[in-house]
Amino acid sequence: LMLPDEDGLSLCQWSKRQRPALPVIMLTAQGDPLSRVLGLEMGADDYLGKPFEPRELVARIRATLRRGQAVSAAIGAPAADVRFEGWTFDRVRRHLVSPDGTLVMLSTAEFRLLAAFVNHAGRVLTRDRLLDLTRAPGGESNDRSIDLAVSRLRGKLGDSPREPRFIRTLRGEGYLFNVKVST
Repeated sequence: LMLPDEDGLSLCQWSKRQRPALPVIMLTAQGDPLSRVLGLEMGADDYLGKPFEPRELVARIRATLRRGQAVSAAIGAPAADVRFEGWTFDRVRRHLVSPDGTLVMLSTAEFRLLAAFVNHAGRVLTRDRLLDLTRAPGGESNDRSIDLAVSRLRGKLGDSPREPRFIRTLRGEGYLFNVKVST
């Protein structure tokens, strides 16, 4: 709560507005009941006062993550990990892992594009639809930005545009993520 440049409660509220599903655990020297209640009311999922037992912190982190997964499952949110052709795509951590176990870094545009493809695998997506699915709030995009992101994503997947294994271009229609995706 006592950060040098900003109030921790304000930071908590801001982060919850930006990403409501992001778990927040407040770890602070202010452990009195009023501060704990205020922190929880401002959006924290848990609150731990100092001094603390490190094993308790780990247990609280795990419990908070379990609650988040249970809520996601209950409301029908998509699974975090999806697999296709030996690749693993973790939509929560924003990781893409190749079949040989190599972590492949994705830009934000590539992440959003791959998320759109795995969510709509086997369906043709027009450029306009991909723009709708990948556009950042308040962001500007155009058809060519989709083509560029597809090209970069193909490169990271080792997918040849001439003989595509994953992302097929259907002239006049759009793109098709042509793999079986499992959760």
